[in-house]
Amino acid sequence: MNGWVVLGFIGQAAFCMRFLVQWLASEKKGESFMPIYFWYLSLIGGVILLIYAIHIGEPVFTAGQSCGLLVYIRNLMLISKNHKKAVCNKGMA
Repeated sequence: MNGWVVLGFIGQAAFCMRFLVQWLASEKKGESFMPIYFWYLSLIGGVILLIYAIHIGEPVFTAGQSCGLLVYIRNLMLISKNHKKAVCNKGMA
C-alpha cells in the first residue's frame, strides 16, 4: 500500500467519522442535531479526498468532492456568522 492510498483511507476515515459524531451528538441531545464538528470533519475529509481524487485522475470523484467542499465551507461560514451575532446580542443584553 503506497502513501497515496493511505492518504485516501485517512480522508475516508475522517469523512466517515462525521456520521458517528452526528449520531452520538443526536443521541445525547435526544433529537436530530448537527454539531459543528460534523462540518469540520466533512471539510477535512473532503479536502483529503479531493487531493486523492485529483492525484488518481478521477474526474467524477473530483467533481463530487469539489461541490461538497462548497457546502461544508458555507455551513461553517453561517455557523460563524450566527455565533458572532449571538455573542454581540448577548453583550447588548
